[in-house]
Amino acid sequence: MDYIEKVLEKLKELARKLVEALLGPEAEPEAELIPIPVNERSRRR
Repeated sequence: MDYIEKVLEKLKELARKLVEALLGPEAEPEAELIPIPVNERSRRR
């Protein structure tokens, strides 16, 4: 049983590498935007 688990793990790794090679690396989540405070009073002049 342990041998089968090792083989399945190797197959998963090979499949992941194949998909990554064909489609590019996994998409990384977008960085969260940091809100920038704006002084509204100076814009209205």
